[in-house]
Amino acid sequence: QVQVVESGGGLVQAGGSLRLSCAASGRTFSSIFMGWFRQAPGKEREFVASISRIGGTTYYADSVKGRFTIARDNVKNTVYLQMNSLNPEDTAVYYCAAEVRNNGRYWRGDYWGQGTQVTVSS
Repeated sequence: QVQVVESGGGLVQAGGSLRLSCAASGRTFSSIFMGWFRQAPGKEREFVASISRIGGTTYYADSVKGRFTIARDNVKNTVYLQMNSLNPEDTAVYYCAAEVRNNGRYWRGDYWGQGTQVTVSS
């Protein structure tokens, strides 16, 4: 069992930046593939980014590539999502997930946080 808790959401103007944090516990953090997803109002939850156990490999959705950066600190048991050049289309509840994997068609996670709201005003 892995517990994850997100923090760092809020309201930001278009063009601004936010950094989300996700603390994980319950298992050796460096053994867990981590990721971020988001869900906008009226839409399905979608993959945003993921990072391998040691942090050497990252994956991004095309919609955030070049603007968002995922990183992890295996000493602090925390994964981060740095979001730059935010636009209103990034408004969503952002979820941290543990034990993330891709089955060839889509990304999924086994353990989820409660989510943190990110609102980007125009």
